[in-house]
Amino acid sequence: MRAVEIQEYGGPEVLKVVETEVPEPGPGQVSVDVAYAGVNFADLKARAEGYRVPSLPFRPGLEVSGRVRAVGAGVTDLTVGQEVTALTEGGAYADVAVANAVTVFPVPAGVDLRTAATLPTVLPTAYALVNAVGRLQPGETVLVQGAAGGIGTVAGQLAKAAGAGAVYGVVSSAAKAAYAREYGYDEVFVGDFEAGVREATGGRGVDLALDPVGGDTFRASLASLAVFGRLVSFGNASSAPAWSVGQPELYPSAVSVGGFSILTLAKTAPAELRTLAERAFATVADGTVTLPVTAEFGLEEAAEAHRLMGARTSTGKLLLRV
Repeated sequence: MRAVEIQEYGGPEVLKVVETEVPEPGPGQVSVDVAYAGVNFADLKARAEGYRVPSLPFRPGLEVSGRVRAVGAGVTDLTVGQEVTALTEGGAYADVAVANAVTVFPVPAGVDLRTAATLPTVLPTAYALVNAVGRLQPGETVLVQGAAGGIGTVAGQLAKAAGAGAVYGVVSSAAKAAYAREYGYDEVFVGDFEAGVREATGGRGVDLALDPVGGDTFRASLASLAVFGRLVSFGNASSAPAWSVGQPELYPSAVSVGGFSILTLAKTAPAELRTLAERAFATVADGTVTLPVTAEFGLEEAAEAHRLMGARTSTGKLLLRV
């Protein structure tokens, strides 16, 4: 079978298609004949920096859609040939991928395999940020960094569905701002946002801020909170040193900081992730959320997909067609 592999860290050019043996599922696992694989920023960080890479060579890719090829010992709720979408620990950029059965989900009714490939990472993450961790209440205001990306596209819609009073986004270009406004955002800031947020909220700040960037953006998001506001960190796209927050930042306005990582939750609390994912997937099945695929590449074009995402010009979700 074909698989995309990195044998050294570097730019998109280190992604190589290799021929390899078809993997077999172990106990509690399933193998999937891949139809589509999602492209995520975590894949770019794995390729460039070794993020969550146990050793080289490494095969990237965290999510797939397709059909169950084989089931391992102890798997009773999935059948060969069943259409599924799955969160993997790597190896999704391939003809066949293996995943733990607890993170393999039947494709929701009415959802095709192309759309299903957008679900495993983006949708549960956005749902958790808005609901489980962010605990958004009707009438509250929300600020989302990366509003035109996959998670941002969904978070804006979910916030509106939860009754947000206003949803503000932050993007890196005017084109992305126009895109984000189509998916639930009332106002979108390009680049610097702290002064704009204060003006838009009459000096109050926002109740909930969602930050995948870290570094200076994290600190500006924290400074943009209203009294009793919450900030949820769910990434470090800036690769800045790990942040720390203490009494000087939290006490004056009684704000709080939370965190979320779907990959960590899959390891530490897979049953909770499963419940979260099932609730999140229902929002696509019932039409609450639309997650657009804005670019699609062949498996051998994985490097081009990485170049597009790395250039910060992409919007929505990018897929590899396998």
